[in-house]
Amino acid sequence: MSLVEEKHEWSAARVRQTFLDYFKERGHTFVPSSSVVPLSDPTLLFTNAGMNQYKSIFQGTVDPSSDFAQLKRAANSQKCIRAGGKHNDLDDVGKDSYHHTFFEMLGNWSFGDYFKKEAIGFTWELLTGVYGIDPQRLYVTYFEGADGLEPDLEAKELWKSVGVPEDHILPGDMKDNFWEMGDQGPCGPCSEVHYDLREPEGGKYRNVASLVNMDDPEVIEIWNNVFMQYNREPDRSLRPLPNKHIDTGMGYERLVSVLQHKKSNYDTDVFTPLFKKIQDITGAREYRGKFGAEDPDGIDTAYRVVADHVRMMSFAIADGGVPNNVGRGYVVRRVLRRGARYARKYFETDIGDFFSKIVPTLVEQMGDMFPEIKKKQQDIIEILDEEEKAFAKSLDRGEVIFEKYAQKAKVKGSDALPGDDVWRLYDTYGFPVDLTKLMAEERGLKIDDKEVEDAQEKAREASKGDKKAAGALVKFDVHDLGALENMPDVPKTDDSAKYGRENITSVIKAIYHNKKFLKSTKEVPEGEQFGVLLDRTNFYAEQGGQEYDTGKLLVDGEAEISIDNVQVYAGYVLHTGYLKYGELSVGSEVIAEFDELRRHPIRNNHTGTHVLNYALREVLGNEVDQKGSLVAPEKLRFDFSHKAGLSDAELDKVESISSKYIKEDAQVYAKDVPLASAKEIRGVRAVFGETYPDPVRVVSVGVPVEELLADVKNEKWEKLSIEFCGGTHVLKTGEIKELVILEESGIAKGIRRIVAVTGQEAYSVQRLAAEFQERVEAMGKMPFGPQKEAEAKKIGVDLNNLTISALAKAKLRDQFAKIQKSILDEQKAAAKADNKRVMDEVNKFFEDDTKKFMVKKLDWSSNVNKAISEAIKTISGPKSALKDRSLYLFSASPEEGKVVHGCYVSEPFKNAGADGPKWASAVTPIIGGKAGGKPGAPTAIGQGTNADKVDEGVEEARKWIEGLKV
Repeated sequence: MSLVEEKHEWSAARVRQTFLDYFKERGHTFVPSSSVVPLSDPTLLFTNAGMNQYKSIFQGTVDPSSDFAQLKRAANSQKCIRAGGKHNDLDDVGKDSYHHTFFEMLGNWSFGDYFKKEAIGFTWELLTGVYGIDPQRLYVTYFEGADGLEPDLEAKELWKSVGVPEDHILPGDMKDNFWEMGDQGPCGPCSEVHYDLREPEGGKYRNVASLVNMDDPEVIEIWNNVFMQYNREPDRSLRPLPNKHIDTGMGYERLVSVLQHKKSNYDTDVFTPLFKKIQDITGAREYRGKFGAEDPDGIDTAYRVVADHVRMMSFAIADGGVPNNVGRGYVVRRVLRRGARYARKYFETDIGDFFSKIVPTLVEQMGDMFPEIKKKQQDIIEILDEEEKAFAKSLDRGEVIFEKYAQKAKVKGSDALPGDDVWRLYDTYGFPVDLTKLMAEERGLKIDDKEVEDAQEKAREASKGDKKAAGALVKFDVHDLGALENMPDVPKTDDSAKYGRENITSVIKAIYHNKKFLKSTKEVPEGEQFGVLLDRTNFYAEQGGQEYDTGKLLVDGEAEISIDNVQVYAGYVLHTGYLKYGELSVGSEVIAEFDELRRHPIRNNHTGTHVLNYALREVLGNEVDQKGSLVAPEKLRFDFSHKAGLSDAELDKVESISSKYIKEDAQVYAKDVPLASAKEIRGVRAVFGETYPDPVRVVSVGVPVEELLADVKNEKWEKLSIEFCGGTHVLKTGEIKELVILEESGIAKGIRRIVAVTGQEAYSVQRLAAEFQERVEAMGKMPFGPQKEAEAKKIGVDLNNLTISALAKAKLRDQFAKIQKSILDEQKAAAKADNKRVMDEVNKFFEDDTKKFMVKKLDWSSNVNKAISEAIKTISGPKSALKDRSLYLFSASPEEGKVVHGCYVSEPFKNAGADGPKWASAVTPIIGGKAGGKPGAPTAIGQGTNADKVDEGVEEARKWIEGLKV
């Protein structure tokens, strides 16, 4: 029976559920896994451990009104990614039996509840009593002591008490058995459980204590219990924590391999369904579970890489980790490109939609436990396909160039690829450096990281130099155009290929720099911008509101021009950029390659403007006319005629109609048509005052242009999006995915403007709005007090700066306004209660007629300052029955380091030489700060800074007033 067909008593799903059920039965709350993309923790690329989401509890910063503040015991299976950053397992994936970029971490936690005894008891009972693991195969460790810390003999004795033999209980050092969250914060000794994979000899297990924590592949760690009992202070000292916590983690994939009696995580049913799907797609031989020299064709390694990588990418994308060139987005892109290259090389399969075919199998496996991948399945598939197709365009050429570079190194007798070549493979062909390293290893070559860094820095400096000159964009003037007309070898540019999606081969017809036409790029000073004219181009030159393409012109492995701007002058398409390396001349044949990852969102946004134009006409009527537009990669902007701003209901309707049109996945048709015929089409939209070419390009959503022309007066065309447009568009509206309106405003009398986003940008703002909604709701549930007031202030500022749907923002503002009103009402009620409390104390004190003055420290509250002022004002007022009594009130907040105080001096004490400022000046040297009040005035109000000295201040105020003869 093959590996992929085996059935197991302990299926992967049963292993996970048993763990969760065990802890639920012991009073633990199941807490769903947090996102693998920790948007609220900028210190992490990805969530890499189960404890990440509980940091606020461990650090004592948890919001007291949140559900987490009530947690005592918790358990879950946390999604984790270790690829990129400090924790990076990417390079090892596929080469051994246990490294993964994506894995699950089973964990149980106690927050100030149980401690070592219960944690150790749970661990041993679950492993041996529930999972049935032979105790003879288990070894445990404890902290042996170091740096002035005592050994954790308590843990040692507890392991003995549950039945672990003494020769299976081993001491461990600071590296293996003391866990710290960071340079500061909660920490403590830990206790690991290790498992012996070796089979017994002669019915007996050998003692393998000497192999524990020695990186032996057959003696592996499966569980770690961290006993958080200290706090690492800024001075590196350790202080005992007032509340002790338990933090445990057990590798799910590793546990499954133990229970299924496998020596490799990849031989379990965590991976075998994915292997079966990969085999079905590629027709490759079956997976055999071999490594290194025993896998000479590399196919088993490729199975492991592809299965691991599709798991990592799917979960990252589902949680918002979209591939791009920055941070975690670039990690996802690197993983995809590494996996795509393995698939192409070892499975000899086409790439472009390879990974997406495996996704349904993964969703079937894990969608019940992690519903987000089921919900986001289509998004995952579309994003993977988009990325894979973009890389496929350059993979073939990049591999050819790599072979050329590798051969060049061999000819020179070198065992290393030059750093310039490695960087060029990244910069030109999108090969991540670690992918090139992998390819070099396969050829017996090394890479010098320092050389690569130097090449990167050199490229960065060249790019900086170019940016300085960007303000002086290369342009043609009337004299240049006159000169071109007299150059018969430089025809006007054929740009018909700009509507295609493929690279093309072109010939350089002219090189232009500093008002001169040159023969070669070697005549251009290094780093300076210049212009290039081609015989034909697939680059889109800026026009009709659509931004220009960027990209490159290159001769593979020999020369490259980076194109940063494209403009058209009287039919000549001028590509502006700078030379990255090599040399090119007039007559050189080059590959013209626009940046598809920039063009793709521009296409979405351009078709999005057509859909929006149609929706506005449906909602506001046919008098709506386009007055201008901007189509950029990150957004679209649409200006139109309308007398008044759109109501929320109208905006909602516009978005709904746009969304419906997009979800219909209508075909987008385009055709050049004689201008006179095009104008006859009923419902066609054009920009008033715009001059259109003849023939004009007609873009129709849903109906072929030929059908429109066959029946130009058909009323049905009124219900379609039909426009004159020379821009680039999607093939089907479904590619747009979503359209979200960010802003609607007036820019001139009778002219309105809408700013919107589509595709991934739209998903991002929707996710941002949902997260902010949760934040507002959590703040609303907080108990009234300074923390809620402070959070409300922060939310108010953040909401104003938030880039989200205009409708979502309006709803959030309404919701926030209601919460603000409730806070204001609570503040008024609290202030009223504080005023009453303080005056009740004053009145009660002076019920004794013999008391001539009152000096008292009051309990702190956020309104006590106003309450003291109000009490002073009341007692000193003309109708006060206590006007002949004197009063000094204090209150202090040690947390804020603040003292508030105020006094009133009655007429009898004033006659004895006292006044408010004099009395306050006796106190302020002690409590700090100042007290206001004109000399001779009966009252003074002040704030101090020494909250810990308030009792001394109260005593001094009492002594001072007692010292007067009244």
